[in-house]
Amino acid sequence: MNIEQFKKEAHQMVDWMAEYFESVEKYPVKAKVKPGDIKAQLPKEAPEKGESFETIMEDFERIIMPGMTHWHSPNFYAYFPGNKSRSSVIGEMLTTALGAQCMSWITSPSAAELEETVMEWLRDILGLPKHFTGVIQDTASTATLCAILSARENLTDFSINEHGFSTGDKFTVYSSEHVHSSIDKAVRIAGIGSANLRKVPVDQEFAMIPDELERMIEQDIKDGFKPLCVVSAVGTTSTTAIDPVKAISHIAIKYKLWHHVDAAYAGTALMLPEMRWMAEGVEMADSFVVNPHKWMFTNFDCTAYFVKDTKALINTFSMTPEYLKTAEDQKVNNYRDWGIQLGRRFRALKLWFVIRDFGINGMQEKLRNHLELASWFKDQLMKRPDFEVLAPVHLNLICFRYVPDGEDDLNSLNQKLMDSLNESGKMFLSHTVLNDKYTLRIVFGNTDVERRHVESTWDFIQKTAQQLTEAIT
Repeated sequence: MNIEQFKKEAHQMVDWMAEYFESVEKYPVKAKVKPGDIKAQLPKEAPEKGESFETIMEDFERIIMPGMTHWHSPNFYAYFPGNKSRSSVIGEMLTTALGAQCMSWITSPSAAELEETVMEWLRDILGLPKHFTGVIQDTASTATLCAILSARENLTDFSINEHGFSTGDKFTVYSSEHVHSSIDKAVRIAGIGSANLRKVPVDQEFAMIPDELERMIEQDIKDGFKPLCVVSAVGTTSTTAIDPVKAISHIAIKYKLWHHVDAAYAGTALMLPEMRWMAEGVEMADSFVVNPHKWMFTNFDCTAYFVKDTKALINTFSMTPEYLKTAEDQKVNNYRDWGIQLGRRFRALKLWFVIRDFGINGMQEKLRNHLELASWFKDQLMKRPDFEVLAPVHLNLICFRYVPDGEDDLNSLNQKLMDSLNESGKMFLSHTVLNDKYTLRIVFGNTDVERRHVESTWDFIQKTAQQLTEAIT
């Protein structure tokens, strides 16, 4: 493809993208294909000769699009949103066009200094303490692993990096029963071991019980373990439960544990002053993570990781062979030393575009609208005796189930309800299990979701639930 062909095809591609933005809600939200359907349509071998862009796009429309789940659809309510916005897409396009590998300041000074600035902006927008310093990671899973590795090295004076696990110390990590699975994975990768991850009981609102945390720490100390780190959640995955960050921080300080706050999804709500109660005590924590690629209108991937002690982070990951040394190293941030990856994308650019395009007020308006939609939906559920809300609604996630009279196997019924809703193509929900109850999760966090979408969704849920009940009886 020469430059003239590129200009032509790129302009057509922008038109396609704009059309997709306008028409995405017309697609079935969940892909209506079976395992193997897409691969069966693809050639077994790569083409010997180059093919025309027109032919490639025809196959994209014919083969690829039917197998896509449309995360940007305003009727996508599953998991947590993997959001984007028009400004983030433009920023991503520029990032791709520049093609910079931003491992060091010298490899692209603008990338390093924009990242530093944007993280300072974001810290202040979220109301985080000034002593936090931010760096962009790819995902919260990576950020959490960075936290646990930093905790491990900080406690051992960075000896494990140097000598490995040579002392026989048995470390323990603590989190609530409802913590994200990335913590389980991180303790495995960090060499702590799954058996040494303590799941702390939760209260009736599914939040960690601080007294239980302290009891478990004391027991571990008596049993010869070394408590290493506690992970609290500002918004658990199943229910967006809010762990008591302040109380957990006091316990972490008392026993000299690293305290990592996982606010991957819900942390975005800290943009709203009225929601900052969720993170009370965060100034005492050691690290904090939030994903702009979830609820901050920025396309995947973009994770903001903040730390109190940058030296602990850098000393854990810094490795500078001769070929990476530069004259500016002592004057700048080389973000390759702030995490696992050496190679780094210019992720700050799209976040910069988003913040400038929306402005703080614009982002706050979107968030408040999502909270209002969730409140309205919860109210509708509460008016119906045959629906039940199963967890506190702190934000824009509602956990609920269908409970018609005379039905004994409610778990099976609700699984059938969710499957029917998802197979319709009109919406996409996900589920969890709370107190042995099969629970439907619905999240109103898509960039372009409006009241009309939520009202239509509620009508369809009621209609589908009624049809299921009639079919059973």
